[in-house]
Amino acid sequence: MDTGGPPPPPPTPKTKELDVPLHTFGFEYDDISPQRVSGHFLVTSNCCQPYKVLHGGVSALVAEALASMGAHLASGQQRVAGIHLSISHLKSAQLGDFVVAEATPINASKTIQVWEVRLSKCDPSKPEIKTFIASSRVTLLCNLPIPESAKGAVENLKKYAKL
Repeated sequence: MDTGGPPPPPPTPKTKELDVPLHTFGFEYDDISPQRVSGHFLVTSNCCQPYKVLHGGVSALVAEALASMGAHLASGQQRVAGIHLSISHLKSAQLGDFVVAEATPINASKTIQVWEVRLSKCDPSKPEIKTFIASSRVTLLCNLPIPESAKGAVENLKKYAKL
């Protein structure tokens, strides 16, 4: 039934609510759980070097963000802090490439977690065929207290996570 009023606003993308830096270059989360965090983005000029290839710092940002979110969930929603990031850039992603990222835990203990993050490029119509572009390992300190000022971020994440 048409009420004559303006249409409702589109839903807010979950990445905008969960991670503004990733949202700024178009990253979108696909799966969020304690066992796996994944997402995708299109390589645009917002995330490229002057040579029109994906900036390595963007790959590192994606790796730390996905691993941190996964570790937060795997620790029972405790605050986590990255203490080491190692990334190997194996192939380039060009302007216009579609990139998928997946983070999975290697070790999810109570105080220290290690996550592997894999970035690949693919044709969105054939997501099963991937070209591996970067591999990262992120080590995180867990079970830190969540400051009162950050409680809202935890609640936002719970809306989208598969717990």
